[in-house]
Formats: sequence, C-alpha cells, structure tokens
Amino acid sequence: MSAPRRALVVIDIQQEYFTGLLPIQHPPRDESLAHIVEAMDTAAKADVPVVIVEHAAPEGFPVFAPESPTFALHPEIAQRSDSAAHRFTKSFSSVFADTGLAEWLRERKIDTVTLVGYMTNNCVVASAAGAEPLGFTVEVLSDATGAIDLLNSAGSAPAQQVYETIMTLLNSNWAAVTTTDAWAEAVRSGTTLAGDNLIESAARGRTTD
Repeated sequence: MSAPRRALVVIDIQQEYFTGLLPIQHPPRDESLAHIVEAMDTAAKADVPVVIVEHAAPEGFPVFAPESPTFALHPEIAQRSDSAAHRFTKSFSSVFADTGLAEWLRERKIDTVTLVGYMTNNCVVASAAGAEPLGFTVEVLSDATGAIDLLNSAGSAPAQQVYETIMTLLNSNWAAVTTTDAWAEAVRSGTTLAGDNLIESAARGRTTD
C-alpha cells in the first residue's frame, strides 16, 4: 500500500472559542490548542500541506461576525498562518461545502485529510462526514479538538459526553481517530492509520449490554 498523501486541515481556531460566546469545554481548550500547534509544526517539518479554515457569519451575527474581535485566529495559529499552503473562510459547518477545498486537494493528489480544530460536535463531525462522498480518507486527532455543553429541546449532554460519543462515532465509520503523537509518528514513517468499522463496533457494543 502506498503512503498516504496528507493535508492537515486546521478548522476554526478563532478567538470565538476562547474569549467569545462558544468557549471550548472538553478537553481543556489550552491543551487542545497545544496539540493543534504541535500538529502544525509536525506538518511543516514533514512538508505536509497545512490548510487553515476560518468560519465567517454575516455581519452583525452574534458569533463569527468578521467585524468582531473574536473572529480573529488565535495568536498561536495566526503566527503560523503565513506558512499555510491554503487558507479560506467558510459559511457552512463542513470545510468542503462551497469552498473548493476538494478540488484544491485533488489538484495536489492529496487523498487523506487530517482534521484538527473546533468544534468536535459541529464542524469536525460535519467535515468528516462530508469527506465520505468525495472519496477522501479522514483522520481526526482526538486531543486536538474540543466540544461544548449542549442543552436544547431534544435533550442535554455535557461536553465530555458529547466529545467521547463523537470520537467513538467517527472511529466506527468516518475516520481514523488517533492522538497527535501517534499521527506524528505515522507522518514520519509514511504509514496509514486505520479506523474501526461499523459492523465490528456494533458487535462489540452488544457485548457490553
């Protein structure tokens, strides 16, 4: 099997998730940020293209409005943005929706996207699912993403539960979920990271009932 041709996609590391209305709650945001930076530095050393994505809402929107100070990239990401291979804004949850990213990746013969960033429960899961019909292999770095508490008319879930559920869901079908350290080793060795599959995940799940 040939070595994967990766791109690291850094999703929405904006101040909205640190000082705005959507602070990341699990894992601790400073820890996930440190792993995101580690992944970016690993990619730079290995000539893995880094794609920086920012979410943009309409002017005056309560979150991600371009005129808001919380729209800006976190300083740790901003200082690395000049070396990014590609950078764009999006208006949907998936990084693939109306952005031209799929075409950009195909032009460079990239077949594997590694997703880091925020939120686990929105743009990360939407991007992983969105990659499936496009034919891209997906990796998600579990310690380089984060979720928030949720409460709405359908129910409630604390951030840790949201995060752990989505990591399990992603690894069962849509992605290979791994840590930043394990991914860095795979990048250095040119090896593929394997996820699980839905049938075996379901079979194991039944044994715990």
